[in-house]
Formats: sequence, structure tokens, C-alpha cells
Amino acid sequence: MATQVIVLNGGSSSGKTGIARCLKAVLPQPWISLGVDDLVDALPQGLLDQGSGIAFGEHGEVEVGAGFREIEAAWMAGVAAMARAGARIIFDDVFLSGAASQERMRAQLAGLEVLWVGVRCAPEIAAGREIARGDRVNGMAALQATAVHEGVVYDLEVDTGTTESIDCAHTIAAHVT
Repeated sequence: MATQVIVLNGGSSSGKTGIARCLKAVLPQPWISLGVDDLVDALPQGLLDQGSGIAFGEHGEVEVGAGFREIEAAWMAGVAAMARAGARIIFDDVFLSGAASQERMRAQLAGLEVLWVGVRCAPEIAAGREIARGDRVNGMAALQATAVHEGVVYDLEVDTGTTESIDCAHTIAAHVT
């Protein structure tokens, strides 16, 4: 069965979006990219900085509540439905709960051919990128750099701290069936 979904998991500012852009350029068939940032951007104001939604602490902490989890499950069901309907999807995520996050996603993507990719980046490199971006709470990248990988099982891992996004994309593309 051909790969239907590529999941890129890594901390904030680890380079997932750059890899996704490069993958769309190097993969032979058309792929679309979606990610957790798209979901957060689409949330109603009532789920931002609220106990049941998603909140960002002043030191980079991210807290998610039941309201966010409910919307996230619906979002992932929609992503899975798109893949089942024939869209090839590159999904960029941050597994805040490590293995538990992967299991929630795995349940939604059941029956689909998924390539699980860990996107690693040294905390100090990700922190530098975070500052340069200017659109993240300082500290988020360092807090997430290793925590998002705890207990997660990958088919492949890449390191954007030592390898350019385009080269990471070529490595990943070589594993797409």
C-alpha cells in the first residue's frame, strides 16, 4: 500500500514546516501539508488562553484542556477522512504528551499507510530559531525539543540541527512508498 500520510513530529521551531515545504517540492505526486499550527490558528477566541482550550505560559509552557482535545479529535478525523478520500497529507505536529499523543493520532489514522517521522533539533538551535521567528513564546522550543519524542516510535528520524531541510526531505522521500 502506498504512503497516504507523513507525520512529522518535533518541538516548536524544529524545522517541520520547512521540511514539509521541501517534501511538497521533491515528492513525485501532489501532497498537501497541514499541521497543529493550522488548528490553533482556526480556533475560536473562546478556546485560546482558557482552561478548556489551549494556553501558552510565559516561559513556553503549553496547557491543553478538554475543549481543545475535543476539537483536535474532530480535526484529526477530518485529516484522516481526507487521506481516505485520496489526498496525500504531510501532517506537522507537536506531540506534547509524547507517546500518548501518538496513540491518539494513530487511532484516528487507523487503516491508513502512515510514515512516522521524528524531527529532532538540539534545544539551543531550536531556541535560536524561536527568537529569530518572533512569533513564539520564548522557552517553548527548548521545553519541547526532547519531551515531544518521549516514548514515540518512528519509522525514521531526521535532525534539522545538522542537516538542511531539503536533505531531510530527500531522506524522508526515499521512505515514501
